[in-house]
Amino acid sequence: MTKIKHFFHAYGAWIKHLLAPLGPWGMLAFAAVDGSFLGMPLDAIFVGYVYHDRARFLLYVLLGAVGSALGSIVIYVIGYTGGEVLLRKRIPAEKFEKIHASFDKHEFWALMFPAMLPPPTPFKIVVLAAAGFEMNFAHFLLAIFAGRFVRFLIEALLTLWFGPGIVAMAGKLFSHHLVWILAIVAELLAAWLVWRLVMRRGREKNGAAGKKNSPLRGKEQEPVG
Repeated sequence: MTKIKHFFHAYGAWIKHLLAPLGPWGMLAFAAVDGSFLGMPLDAIFVGYVYHDRARFLLYVLLGAVGSALGSIVIYVIGYTGGEVLLRKRIPAEKFEKIHASFDKHEFWALMFPAMLPPPTPFKIVVLAAAGFEMNFAHFLLAIFAGRFVRFLIEALLTLWFGPGIVAMAGKLFSHHLVWILAIVAELLAAWLVWRLVMRRGREKNGAAGKKNSPLRGKEQEPVG
């Protein structure tokens, strides 16, 4: 196990050394590598880019979001060709069915919200599940891009306002209270979905009432001639 950890540490350091000379485009490459197969300290790398080049923070937000979406294509291909079988082996049946039901109802939000959350959120498992459940490819890329864009934008603003240390502090807080934070996020998401459903039903009811009371409705029913 120690040798494996040493290998990944050395490999990650080599990747960082290789991509660093790319300038701003290095952020795109780092995010793509992190999103595909090798987990990297992406938040620390992103904060470093923003802190040393504040004027172009929005560029780094965009590049990071695009890179994460592009890198996730690798996991999408793996998941699409056999992800459901793999997930059934690694996840308890009850939990698997809950994840499957969540994607069936709200696949975009079920992927976007985890994409917004920092480590140790098991995001690659969610990506694999989305692919295994045959999520629309365009929606898949858009959900990851949107989630990562929000996450990097928040991290960039925190870095600009309070310095790079605040992101690391927030990351530690998140990791120590992961269960509570996820529970709060789930409750907020549920409340938003209920509110959206109520608003939709209200519009449908108002539309039906408007048609019923429309003066044209009676004229349409009058016999011609």
